[in-house]
Amino acid sequence: MAHLRLIDPEDANGLVAEEYQAAVARAGKVYNIVRSMSLSPEALRSSMGLYRSIMFGPSGLTRQERELLATVVSSVNECYY
Repeated sequence: MAHLRLIDPEDANGLVAEEYQAAVARAGKVYNIVRSMSLSPEALRSSMGLYRSIMFGPSGLTRQERELLATVVSSVNECYY
């Protein structure tokens, strides 16, 4: 089994701390999918920017439709987070 070193929220600083704070504001906690990018703060920031653009930016889909699609894709991929 693969093992990633993850930065815990209480140990985060700089860009990682900012993204963790945004994650808590958005979802109530820092999910492991966010923590998995913690060793590359710029990748984390870029990934979260893409997520925000897809989920909250202009679209022909409603917010509910986007969440439904994300849930179905996660389920098909057996990603339960």
